[in-house]
Order: sequence, then C-alpha cells, then structure tokens
Amino acid sequence: MQIIPAIDLKDGQCVRLRKGVMEDSTVFSSDPVAVARQWVEQGARRLHLVDLNGAFAGKPVNGEVVTAIAKAFPELPIQIGGGIRSAEIIRHYLEAGVSYVIIGTKAVKEPQFVTDMCREFPGTIIVGLDAKNGFVATDGWAEVSTVKATELAKRFEADGVSSIVYTDIDRDGMMQGVNVEATVSMAMASSLPIIASGGITDLNDIKALLGRAHEGAGICGAITGRAIYEGTLDLAAAQQLCDQA
Repeated sequence: MQIIPAIDLKDGQCVRLRKGVMEDSTVFSSDPVAVARQWVEQGARRLHLVDLNGAFAGKPVNGEVVTAIAKAFPELPIQIGGGIRSAEIIRHYLEAGVSYVIIGTKAVKEPQFVTDMCREFPGTIIVGLDAKNGFVATDGWAEVSTVKATELAKRFEADGVSSIVYTDIDRDGMMQGVNVEATVSMAMASSLPIIASGGITDLNDIKALLGRAHEGAGICGAITGRAIYEGTLDLAAAQQLCDQA
C-alpha cells in the first residue's frame, strides 16, 4: 500500500479544505512545487494533486502549477483531479507529464465518457468517487446524487480503469479517522483496486487500513493531506509500516 500525499491547489496555493468547503480552507504554502519536493524527500512514491478551483469551474484553473510539479519530478507518478471533463484536458495533462487523471463529476453524469477515455488513453484513467452517506457527490461536492458509490464502481469494472479513489466527504480534512468499513465495501463491490481518501489522522488509521487491505479487490493506497501537513502522521514512518506489512 502506498501513502500518497495530497496537494490541493486553490488560487495557485497549497491548501486543505474541511469537508470540501472552499470557504473553510487553510493555506499551507504559496509554493506548491516546494511542498511536492518536501514529500518526495520524505519518500513519497506518488502525488495526488487536486485543482480545487477547477472542480467548481469544470475546467483546469491551476494547470500551470500542476505542469510545474510534473516537470520538477519527471520520474514520479502524479495523479490529478478537478475539472477534468474532456479528452483535450486529459491529453494536455498527460503531455505535461502527469501519469494519471482522475475523472469524478463526469464519471457520474456521463459514465460513457470514462469508457471512451479508457479506450483513448489506456492505463491512465482513475475514477474518483466522493461519497456522502454512501451516495456519490459531484461538482466539487456541491451536489449529492442518488447514485450509490458501490454501484458506480461496478459500472466501471470492464472499462480498463486503473483504480478508484474513494473519498468519504464527511471525514475529509476533519482528522476524525478513516472510514475503513466504507472503503472495504468499495473494494468488495468491484474488481478495481481502491485508493482510500478522507479522515486519515495518524498511524492507527494506516494500521486499520492495512488490516483490511487484502479484502475484495484490495486497498492499494491511502491519500493523506491535513495529517502530514499538521504533523500527526509521519509520511516516512507510514510508508515504512506499509512496506513491512
């Protein structure tokens, strides 16, 4: 299991939100490339970038920052989400050096788009399922759909999606512990590996995920944000724990 640092981008800065609320943000740095370097030096093997403005705008807003990070670390797998709604945007990011693109809102509203993009850009598509009480939310979490996250996960099994990033919105940025049961349910629901996101606070959360990581299709990664920024989780120690497991 990989521990994946999150770099959330808002107005060119590295921030963290609570439950995805744009007005409830904490600025951690005005230099996202330096933040990325910090996590790489601590042993990060992948980075999770989110264009928060883009998620609401429906198009990239912090694209230049994403490109700068990708150019600074050309050997590092980078995944980007937020505002990815067209083949042109995906192609732009891949050409900029990003390894994976995360399709969220469009995956819910137009599932065929995921099918088409997997065919056009094989091996690079991740589906982001952000859920509130088990139901998928879209448009920067502003809208909650009537679609169950587990049902949508099954829908994409045959498309060639590389993995699913599953976020429990109520836990995100709150440091109240990861929702292990919901994450395992996602891993059991489809044959796709799951990357857990939301609520990770300390090593106990990593241990809890590791204890269930091989159920179903498996939990292959854990995205962490506020915990590593505020120091309640040591990135290097967490990754070492995963390697030993």
